[in-house]
Amino acid sequence: MDWQSTSEDTVPSAPVTEADARLLRARPPATGAWRDGDPDGERQFASLGAFRTEGGEQLPAIRLAYETWGTLNEARDNAVLILHALTGDSHVVGEAGPGHPTSGWWGDIVAPGGAIDTDRWFVIAPNILGGCQGSTGPASIAPDGYEWASRFPYLTVRDQVSAQIMLADQLGIDRWAAVIGGSMGGMHALEWAVTVPERVERLAILSSPPVTTADQLALNFVQLETVRMDPRFAGGEYYDAPIGEGPHRGLALARRMALLNYRSPIELNQRFQRSWQSEVSPLGHGGRFAVESYLDFHGNKFTRRFDANSYLTLVEAMNSHDVGRDRGGVEDALRRVTAKTLVLGIDSDRLFPVDGQHRIARGIPHTLDGNQAVVLNSDFGHDGFLIETDEVSTHLRRLLDS
Repeated sequence: MDWQSTSEDTVPSAPVTEADARLLRARPPATGAWRDGDPDGERQFASLGAFRTEGGEQLPAIRLAYETWGTLNEARDNAVLILHALTGDSHVVGEAGPGHPTSGWWGDIVAPGGAIDTDRWFVIAPNILGGCQGSTGPASIAPDGYEWASRFPYLTVRDQVSAQIMLADQLGIDRWAAVIGGSMGGMHALEWAVTVPERVERLAILSSPPVTTADQLALNFVQLETVRMDPRFAGGEYYDAPIGEGPHRGLALARRMALLNYRSPIELNQRFQRSWQSEVSPLGHGGRFAVESYLDFHGNKFTRRFDANSYLTLVEAMNSHDVGRDRGGVEDALRRVTAKTLVLGIDSDRLFPVDGQHRIARGIPHTLDGNQAVVLNSDFGHDGFLIETDEVSTHLRRLLDS
């Protein structure tokens, strides 16, 4: 496994080799954010002007980074919006390289002849507001010439969708042929279909809930506190820290906690069992279990491509998710959706269990499968929607051909 080009979200868990471990011995930067002056890679940028959050705070100007595939037709009615998960980005398709620390996270699905056929559809994937891969976020430079850092405003999922609506307006896309999102991206997709139903023809909600529950808030809380408790986080003011002196320990530990929610006990038990990482025993002799090395490796790898302040911003936005807030409750909100909808869950998902997807399916008037979500059988847990590409492709084809 090449740590620079492979996302742990899109492949089965695997033991860490000594070669893998050696690649991470260099100390990490204070932030893994993409910064102005870094290679653009395949990104395009949209400057969208001033932005006011739900909470009344003002950003004088925002920018969204995005990538596209395929060609927008003359009628401008073949555009598909893909919305990424919490730690994803706009690089849905393509190799790792300058500007892109990892390869595309859904390249098996978005491709010529693929389930989301780029010979047919014009596909757009933005990096969400508050992210750290080209869109305006805490690591971006404020008007005073310094990073926003701890001054960056609190964002909700609805704020992030408002920014995406501004992007669609700038691109001249009045109605999406489909809006597709998984995990946190599914929260955004659902908000699109409830907020501006007339602009969404088809909708796909993958492994995402109608509301962030108390259990999910609790899981997020310990991750947030883990980052904040790192002394090198310095209240969010760490961007001038030398290499190796940023909040990488807290961020890495938060990522390890998250991975335990993204994968299933079945997969971890089958792949690692009680195996050792080396010949040195972990039973009092200083060795490590293989699963410990797996979590350690991917936590450390994550700090090379993400920003601690962005992580807090995005997790807190995910905490804001409640499609029924100020709309009379979840069911009243779901009844607003007019799009033909695919709702899909993973049976082993312990982050967003399938009861949430079933609730969405029951509430939306026009779903492909009635009042039940499609449930995939997978050992991969929440990340199954990124890994089980053949099965996910089958159902996306059903939606896009409808």
